[in-house]
Amino acid sequence: MPDKIDAVLWDFGGVILSSPFDAFAAYEREAGLPENFIRGLNARNPDTNAWARMERSDISRDEFVVAFEAEARAAGHAIDGRRVLASISGEIRPEMVEALRRVRTRHRVACVTNNMKSGDGPGMAGSPERARRVAEIMGLFEHVVESSKLGMRKPDPRIYRHACDLLGVAPQACVYLDDLGVNLKPARAMGMRTIKVGDPALAIAELEAMVGFALR
Repeated sequence: MPDKIDAVLWDFGGVILSSPFDAFAAYEREAGLPENFIRGLNARNPDTNAWARMERSDISRDEFVVAFEAEARAAGHAIDGRRVLASISGEIRPEMVEALRRVRTRHRVACVTNNMKSGDGPGMAGSPERARRVAEIMGLFEHVVESSKLGMRKPDPRIYRHACDLLGVAPQACVYLDDLGVNLKPARAMGMRTIKVGDPALAIAELEAMVGFALR
């Protein structure tokens, strides 16, 4: 029999917010870049590339732009690093926020996010109104575990362990939602049940089956 669920851990971008990959794809089409070029850059040397260093706060926003554009040139294409940064902010998914609100009435909740220190916080909030809404959502979590503040990022197993320690729960008693399989793999290896978020409705249905109550 599976362990009981004590906590649900949530990624932010791609789960609570829509995926930035859609914005990356739009920019690639506009700039005449190969499909999935930006995602491909981010997958090369995943611990030492510009994106990883930015999310650990090893480099500043301006240093990221220089390094990321250099990586793109080395891969054969010119890219606007600032335009890529502007693509990070996804749209808030109301149905996921409602699921979070319902889950937190019965389970511990935390956010585990790879982000950057520069900008407007965990959600790269943008406009003042959007910043307010993002801050409101962040306030629903007991803890927000941010790569930029810890100096470690997913898929490093230590960041998941840190979230569990903050909540005082065992990994085996957690569910973790993320839109990237590479981030789910270490969580699953620790004993967490995992949900890969693509279609929000399907992910919510999967979470409902795990927690045993309605989330919409």
